[in-house]
Amino acid sequence: MRGFSIFLVGLMLAVAAAAQADTYRLRPGDVLDVNVIQDPKLNRQIVVAPDGFVAFPLAGRFKAGGLTTSSVENALKAGLQKQFSADLDVTVSYIQSEKRDPKEAKEAEYTVYVTGEVGKPGAFVVPKRPPTIMQALALAGGLGPFAAEKRIQVIRKAKGEDRVFSFNYRDYTRGHDMGGNITLRSGDVVVVPERGLFQ
Repeated sequence: MRGFSIFLVGLMLAVAAAAQADTYRLRPGDVLDVNVIQDPKLNRQIVVAPDGFVAFPLAGRFKAGGLTTSSVENALKAGLQKQFSADLDVTVSYIQSEKRDPKEAKEAEYTVYVTGEVGKPGAFVVPKRPPTIMQALALAGGLGPFAAEKRIQVIRKAKGEDRVFSFNYRDYTRGHDMGGNITLRSGDVVVVPERGLFQ
């Protein structure tokens, strides 16, 4: 009887947590775990960028800020469905937030975001000195297998407008375009898009 009571309490807590997750509105810095049953190669974690958007292979960039995880699931299904003949099973789970105690913040800290085709997308806090694009990519676990190495972008908010800087990873690693590896500013978003079929 006691075991059944423990099971019942656990079940109630799980249902309550699921209900809370479904009403929580996503914010910049939130990290999501995405699973696509029909294609496990697409399984990954994604981060909500400062502009409220997320990037996902085959689905592109779309607004996630202000939405629930269920709404993001629906948006992902709609974006991916044209690539598959069968109905998709997509699950999106909230993992963590970038929220930190302001008392722990140090004067010289830089937060940069890396999203798209990298090993571990997310928000990264770098102390003392702002990172370069290459350093930010290293923090994010390097480029993923579908990364468009020639079309990496840095999106920077400046006076209410987006400025976009292009970076050719392939040229840089071959010793060309060394100036393209710019120093990032706090709040910059490094976007690594998915490469096309014949790239």
